[in-house]
Amino acid sequence: MMSTENRANFELIAERLHSVAVHLLRSVRNADQSSGLNAPRLSALSVIVFAGPITLGELAAAEQVRPPTMTRIVQALEQQGLVAKRIDPTDRRSVRLSATFKGQRQMIQARKRRTRALAQRIELLSAGERTALKNSLDVIAKLSRKH
Repeated sequence: MMSTENRANFELIAERLHSVAVHLLRSVRNADQSSGLNAPRLSALSVIVFAGPITLGELAAAEQVRPPTMTRIVQALEQQGLVAKRIDPTDRRSVRLSATFKGQRQMIQARKRRTRALAQRIELLSAGERTALKNSLDVIAKLSRKH
């Protein structure tokens, strides 16, 4: 059984990790402004590019929004030529969303901009800090997996 002291320490670590992750993502989100897409649209496009073809319901669940909200987001992406709807060949009642070539290209460019912004910050760290960061990535990835 976990002691109250250990639980409190784990919660402090979790609180700090959450705060750092949110701030880090917000700081690199500035690189997304040149994409011309707001954060919800860019996030939905990312899911479609990297997990698609996907149904609207699956996309809404992945983005943790209600289907009507996702419908509006997808309509905007479709109007911009970034997403296409196709009838599911295995279930003709279902529609799947996939990224167009333009949508894929825009998402890849956005990811490169964020990666460059992070790389510039990493470059400012000391060699020891870069090593510690690199060594912690597998642990952070393990935390991100669903149990």
